[in-house]
Amino acid sequence: MATTIGYVEYGTDVTVAVSESSPLNCYSVSLPMVGQQELAAHGKRWLSDQDCGLIVSPQESQDLAITGNCRKLHVAIPRSALQQVLQTMLQRPVEAPLMFQPDMDAATGDQASWWRMVKFLAGEMERSGPSLGQLYMSSEFELTLLKGLLLSQPHNYSEQLANATAPTPPHYLTRARQFIHDNAREPITLEDIERASGVSRFKLFDGFRQYFGCAPIAYLKRYRLESARRDILDDRSVRNISSVALGWGMSHLGRFSTEYKALFGESPSETLKRAARR
Repeated sequence: MATTIGYVEYGTDVTVAVSESSPLNCYSVSLPMVGQQELAAHGKRWLSDQDCGLIVSPQESQDLAITGNCRKLHVAIPRSALQQVLQTMLQRPVEAPLMFQPDMDAATGDQASWWRMVKFLAGEMERSGPSLGQLYMSSEFELTLLKGLLLSQPHNYSEQLANATAPTPPHYLTRARQFIHDNAREPITLEDIERASGVSRFKLFDGFRQYFGCAPIAYLKRYRLESARRDILDDRSVRNISSVALGWGMSHLGRFSTEYKALFGESPSETLKRAARR
C-alpha cells in the first residue's frame, strides 16, 4: 500500500494549492508539532495547531497555508490504498470519492487515539536514527492505521460504515456474487447473472443496490479491475498489461486503462512500475 510517515518543515511561509483539475495522489494528514497551518476550502477555513490536525482530501480544490516556523507530523496515504480498505470494510465497491471532514481533533476522543499511534511510530523512527526519517510501514500496521482513520474521522461513508454489520445478503445475491467471482474471466452477461441468481431482474438490481451499492454489471466491472490490479501487484511474472486485462475479460484496452486510473488514481503501467520496485 505504501503509506508513509515523516516530519515536514519548510522554514518559510508556504501556501500549497490543490485543484480538482490537478488532484493529489494521496490523502495528506498532518498535525503541527510547533507553528500553525490553515486550510481554506468551500468558503470555510480550518486552523490547525498542536491540538487539531488537518486532512487534505485529494479531489477537492483547496489552499493550505503553512507558517514558516511550522514543523508537522505528516501521514501520506495513497488514494487507492484507502479506497481498497474502505471497500473491504463495507464489503462492496464504492462509487463516490472518499471525502473526509478536514479538521481532526488531536486532543480528545478516537481521533486523538489515532494520532497517539502515529506519534508513537514517529518517535520510534526518530530513536532508530536519521536513516529511518521516513518509513514504509509493514502491511499489518498500515492496515490498522487506515482502518483506525476510517472509523474515527467523519467522512461521507461514515454512516454506511457504521451499518456495515448489516445482515448477510440473501441467498440469491450470494449466488449471483459467487457466479461473478467464479466467471469474471469469461464474457458473462447480465442475463447470465440473472439466471444464476434465480430471481427477476428487478429484484436482482434492487438487491445489488441495497447490499453492494451498485448494479450487477458495475459490480462485475469493479471486480475485474480489482482482480487485474492484484495480478499486477502480486504476480512478479507480469510484464504485459494487455495480457492481464484480456485475461480478466476486458478487451477494450483504452477503456480499461481509463477506468483503471479513475478507480485507483494511477495507470496500470504506473502500478506495474511501482510493483517492480518493491
